[in-house]
Order: sequence, then C-alpha cells, then structure tokens
Amino acid sequence: MALPKLDTPVYELEQPSTGETIKYRPFLVKEQKILMMAQESNDDKQIKEALAGLISNCTFSKVDPFKVPIFDVEFLFLRIRGKSVGEKIDLSLLCPDDNETRVNKSVNLEEIGVNMKVGHTNEIDITDNIKIIMRYPTLDDMSDMSADANNIEDVFSMIRRCVHEIHDDKKVYNRVDISDKELEEFIDSLTGEQFEEVGGFFETMPKVQHSVEVTNPKTKKKGEVIIEGIQSFFD
Repeated sequence: MALPKLDTPVYELEQPSTGETIKYRPFLVKEQKILMMAQESNDDKQIKEALAGLISNCTFSKVDPFKVPIFDVEFLFLRIRGKSVGEKIDLSLLCPDDNETRVNKSVNLEEIGVNMKVGHTNEIDITDNIKIIMRYPTLDDMSDMSADANNIEDVFSMIRRCVHEIHDDKKVYNRVDISDKELEEFIDSLTGEQFEEVGGFFETMPKVQHSVEVTNPKTKKKGEVIIEGIQSFFD
C-alpha cells in the first residue's frame, strides 16, 4: 500500500547578485543527512559538494552554486536552513571589550542579509586607459583557499582567478584568452597603489553579514559583534 506523499512548501527570495526572484524549498531529511555526514568528515571537498547539491536541489536547479558569487551561496543556504529547521539560532559570541568573555545571543536568520557597500564596483581603473573588470569569488574559489587569510600566495591566486576582463582604449582582453603567465606578469607589473585598488575590490565586495549588540556581564560594557560567512553562524 502506497503511503501518502507530503507536500513541500515553496518560498521566494531575491537573489542578491542579480535581483532575480528565486523559488526555493526547505531541505529534506535525506539532504540534511548528506550535509551532516560531510560536516562530520571534516573533508572540505565533501562539504562543498554537499552544500552545492543541497542548494541546487532546493532551488529546483535554477541556481548553479559553482557559478554564482559566494555571497549568493551563503545567503541562499541561510534562507533554506531557516525554512528547514528553524529561523532562530543560538550563538556564543565573544565580547569585544575583553576578547575572553562569551555571551549567548539568539539570532533570526531572516534578519541576515547581504551587506552592499556604497561605492563598491567591479571595474578598477589602473590608468587613464586601462581597467580591470573583476568577477566575484565562487564556492570553488573560496574552498581552494587555505585557512590562513593572510597567505600571500592565496591573495595572488584569488586575484588571478577573479580577473574577468582587461580593457584598454583599443581592445577588450577576456580572461579565457589570457594565459596564466601573461596574467601573472601583468599583475606583477602593477604599482603598489594599483595593487591596493585591486585588493580593495575584495575588501568591499558584498558579504553576508549581521551586527549583534552584546553586553559583557563582567564589565557591563556594550559592544558590537560582526558575524559574517556561513561558518560564523554555526560555530
């Protein structure tokens, strides 16, 4: 005898990078199980694949997690997670005034958005007639980086990955037509000031971010804790 089929609710959200309306559903137990097993394995590749599969399934294959910016992936996951197992999460946050006292705070995932900084652009003017067009890092880009945010090779690697086009007053050079060696030589020829302009693209790019006010129970001082990135919401 066939068991009754369960109806899964469908919701809508606005994809941060495009403004497009995306339909999505909660993840199912089978998808949650795959994600939990990947997390237990501590294997970055398994976690990446599980996260990508979950987002693709829950958006009815309308979103390719390997092609959209990482902030889209993070935002989509938080929304899907909220509709799947609850929109409130409890976090243990470090008080900024002494960096040792922790306080518990409840955060509503529905209140978390993508912080778009005023003046941010993916077009970087290198000279009066040369500019670089950047693309945002993807899930693949971020997962290939080391845990050390200050790793110099990772910084250069990320820049090389995210160059989309180089323009001068005569021609547009698409990344697919530029060899790795040519691009490396171009980046190495930048001045320190020009390189900082390129680095500024990553510093100001959109991020999943949320501000929480905390009060240190020992010092009674208030402070602000900025939470950003998927992992920060579940540590």
